Amino acid sequence: MNQAILFNDDFIFDNEQEAWRCTALLSGQLITIYFHSMQLKRLNEITSCTKFDLEEAVELWLEKNEPENEIIHINMR
Repeated sequence: MNQAILFNDDFIFDNEQEAWRCTALLSGQLITIYFHSMQLKRLNEITSCTKFDLEEAVELWLEKNEPENEIIHINMR
């Protein structure tokens, strides 16, 4: 688990991006994370269970990628 990332509990659907988004602190920097998925797009809200899955997806993404700026787009299936 990546201790350098702290997730805010601010999941909201972004109509412009057609994706759920949240913010987090990554090593002290505020980042915005977009989750692109057809299944997620159909949800009216993010449940606690889904939230933990999305947080895990971010941690896995960060293990393989380095953010280039303060925005991360994660494409999910």
